[in-house]
Amino acid sequence: MTALKDSPAGSPVESAVQATPARARRSRRVRPSVALALAVVGLLGLAVAAPQLLATHDPTAIDFSAALQAPSAEHWFGTDESGRDLYSRVVHGTRESLTIGLGAAALSLALALVLGALAALGGRFVSGTVNRLVEILFAFPTLLFALLLVAILGPSATTQIVAVGVGSAPGYARIVRGQILAARRSGYVEAAIALGHPRSVILRQHVIPNAVRPLVAVFTLCVGQSIVWASGLSFLGLGVAPPSSEWGALLDAGRAYVTHAPWLVVIPGLVIVTLALAATAIGKDIQARLESGDS
Repeated sequence: MTALKDSPAGSPVESAVQATPARARRSRRVRPSVALALAVVGLLGLAVAAPQLLATHDPTAIDFSAALQAPSAEHWFGTDESGRDLYSRVVHGTRESLTIGLGAAALSLALALVLGALAALGGRFVSGTVNRLVEILFAFPTLLFALLLVAILGPSATTQIVAVGVGSAPGYARIVRGQILAARRSGYVEAAIALGHPRSVILRQHVIPNAVRPLVAVFTLCVGQSIVWASGLSFLGLGVAPPSSEWGALLDAGRAYVTHAPWLVVIPGLVIVTLALAATAIGKDIQARLESGDS
């Protein structure tokens, strides 16, 4: 306090003190892009919880007289080959699409935590074995793995969750391993070791929490990536089959009419891209806030 009082006005010390609250206010401020992303996620959350509030038609109602109509005031996203309202089908398909994305992301990060922790904290034999396993999984094509699962389990949402979750896990396992190794070499861990804290306490209270915290941002990124991957598998006929209103299944059903009714492919594709971009924006904002909190 004395040093601050004695420092002249405009000195580096006073400037740093005044700049700290300003940086804190800027870090708490929500950028317009993040606010828009949160609005998109909130709207999709409403579609999951109460799709009847957003849908304008019965998503399963068939009207062949209105088949393949372009987007209009009555049918905002147009209609499909059976005359069903595409907008209502997209709204009702949100729950299944997000369930697949969240399930695949949760499975991917759960496997990544186990593999990454074993690779970083295991002995020489365990670490070497896990690293080789991660390299093999990383080199194994996700599409080929999905084909194998479809042959065994058949096309379904469970197949998509397992295929995307296992296929994405190796990349995130490397991130977890790097975070744990960085935490083990940090100054607070060295101080805990110098104070004689048990190894289990250091891992539980210092290494694991600080290594896992950045995964909050990674999870949001993984959800968007998982939905894109799962929709791609459905488009190839390896996921939920039509007449499901899952977004990838809508892409699969609309590709036969892409020249006559392009909105059947373009609009669900734009919805998938919008969700992926929103999840990426939120994840990057969370990561930036965590890093600013660490500095």
